[in-house]
Amino acid sequence: MLTVRQRLLALLTLCLALLAAPALPAQASGASSGVLSGASSGGSSGAPSAPVVARNPVVFVHGYNADPGVWGSLREDLRADGYADSELFSFGYDTHQSVNEVLSGRLAAYVDQVRRQTGAARVDLVAHSFGSLVTRWYVKFGGGAPYVERWVSLAGPNRGTSTAWACALWDQACRDMTPGSYVVKNLNSGDETPGAVRYATFWSNCDEVINPDDSVPLTGAVNTPVGCLKHNDLLGDDPTSAGVRAFLRS
Repeated sequence: MLTVRQRLLALLTLCLALLAAPALPAQASGASSGVLSGASSGGSSGAPSAPVVARNPVVFVHGYNADPGVWGSLREDLRADGYADSELFSFGYDTHQSVNEVLSGRLAAYVDQVRRQTGAARVDLVAHSFGSLVTRWYVKFGGGAPYVERWVSLAGPNRGTSTAWACALWDQACRDMTPGSYVVKNLNSGDETPGAVRYATFWSNCDEVINPDDSVPLTGAVNTPVGCLKHNDLLGDDPTSAGVRAFLRS
């Protein structure tokens, strides 16, 4: 058994050893160390650093009488694919206003803000229903083509829909969605998919809102039928989500 003096000497020796030991470095966070989240720093093992995946911010544009909340399912799927919240943006707007006179300009300002915030040269646009007309006008006539790399339309009334006549008498957005409207006619005149933008549409053959069903596909786009889904069901459909995410990766 150690005496009291031996115990004190042992304790003193331990304290001196701890004081002399080099301090362990604190774990650096991504923000302060300059290392991107998810990327390897290489270390002393000689292993190469993982390449940083370059991708565009995604801007979601909802449809008529909706709001940014409709994108919850697709946003979750993109986060599972590795997107950060700082790369996903939802444009909210009054869906009863004019596509060409009001909404495309507001979208242009929003995209400019996203590009400034993220430092990205271009964005990818994902639109549902009426949002397809807003985003198309921005790309074709609103100066957006240089700033958009991929454009996706889910159940968009790209050639108009006869169901819009039900509210066209009092609502400008409904008038814009009718077949042969000023907006639809101009969007489909000449090149339907202009510029270096890559276009994709997803459409249902039993969409209760888009009539006729083949109003969605565009010449020059990757047009994908999703089977028999209701208009809003495309927003939460797993195969449709997989198709959208594959297109964004392409």
